[in-house]
Amino acid sequence: MTGTSTRWAGAEQLRSRIAAELARTRARTALLTEAVDEDDLMRQHSPLMSPLVWDLAHVGNQEELWLVRDVGGREPVRHDIDDLYDAFKQPRRDRPTLPLLPPAEARAYLLTVRDKVLDLLDRVAFTERPLVADGFAFGMIVQHEQQHDETMLATHQLRAGPAVLHAPPPPEPRARVDAEVLVPAGEFTMGTDTDAWALDNERPAHRVQLPAYVIDAAPVTNGRYCEFIADGGYDDPRWWSPAGWRHRREAGLSAPAHWRRDADGWACRRFGRWAPVRDDEPVVHVCFHEAQAYAAWCGKRLPTEAEWEKAARWDPATGRSRRYPWGDEDPAAEHANLGQRHLWPAPVGAYPAGASPLGVHQLIGDVWEWTSTAFRGYPGFTAFPYREYSEVFFGDEHRVLRGGSFGTDRAACRGTFRNWDYPIRRQIFSGFRCARDARPEETQS
Repeated sequence: MTGTSTRWAGAEQLRSRIAAELARTRARTALLTEAVDEDDLMRQHSPLMSPLVWDLAHVGNQEELWLVRDVGGREPVRHDIDDLYDAFKQPRRDRPTLPLLPPAEARAYLLTVRDKVLDLLDRVAFTERPLVADGFAFGMIVQHEQQHDETMLATHQLRAGPAVLHAPPPPEPRARVDAEVLVPAGEFTMGTDTDAWALDNERPAHRVQLPAYVIDAAPVTNGRYCEFIADGGYDDPRWWSPAGWRHRREAGLSAPAHWRRDADGWACRRFGRWAPVRDDEPVVHVCFHEAQAYAAWCGKRLPTEAEWEKAARWDPATGRSRRYPWGDEDPAAEHANLGQRHLWPAPVGAYPAGASPLGVHQLIGDVWEWTSTAFRGYPGFTAFPYREYSEVFFGDEHRVLRGGSFGTDRAACRGTFRNWDYPIRRQIFSGFRCARDARPEETQS
């Protein structure tokens, strides 16, 4: 086979992959927006979230802006709605008052845009232009829509009314998990230069030197978190930072979001259903301040972002950083709880095939994990393809979360993927694990 035909075959394979990812993602969007009636789609279920119908049209508008207009160079489908669906111009609290496209019109708009995108996909040349090389712009749009799908899933968790989403429970534990894992001192490669669809804040790859540390082998569980509550953790300012204690008092925090006491202890609400809190599942819907207070209470701390990534990617046998804890292959059902396959975190030990070489479990999926690191660019960071994706959020106001949740799709999750949010946020599917400095006797061979 000649070089030309090899490139052609590669391009055709890439086209097929992109088409499949676009279709798979849109099917999830449809599931989340067709599960409720039009009134629910138009309603704002929380001031923290957009009406579902705004998210629906917004993903179509982004697809039009980047693929139809920029990559394709074609005339706008709807130039009159760009401002309505600009996330920076329209704060979430104001979106219900906007003249949004009604559901039927929004769905018709998405269909028109998608038809034009598929026509473009049949013809586009994956040139050296960075936006198009390796199908990056298409991958960016897939990830953008999947991120909004997870946001819409969080909106479903906040909506009142009967359950409309259904999924089987996650698997039961399949392995015993150690309490802690020692990560030896040394350098590792953080970030990536090789993942074609990695976003700007994941780049560039760079070497990071870390001292030895110890990290929890699994996320903190409900059972352990209940011990913190029972010991008066929410009432003792010793465990809280000044900002955290102030927020705890102002917000009246006394337990994770969606928890309530019942006759048998604690129950939690999951997408319209109440269930007993299970001790061996990772705690979810806690903010950074709660995670930090728990870590202080148990004599530990939150891991830095670099510590989290080394535990997730570093292979001591080769010294290289993997794409995922288990290797470089894409996540499969046995590796992690991702993609809304289940509607709550899996118990600890449910995914032994997804463990890292060091024996750290459930780093991918289940719950986004708070780190102690403020969101900033890596050394040599370059905004691409626009500053508003990452750069405008850099600074001390946001903390980095890692690893994805049960609501994160595999397309928007990898060992280098970085999420960020305000430290007070807990409508997201957020949990954490703890770390500590290694003691001298632990590092002696």
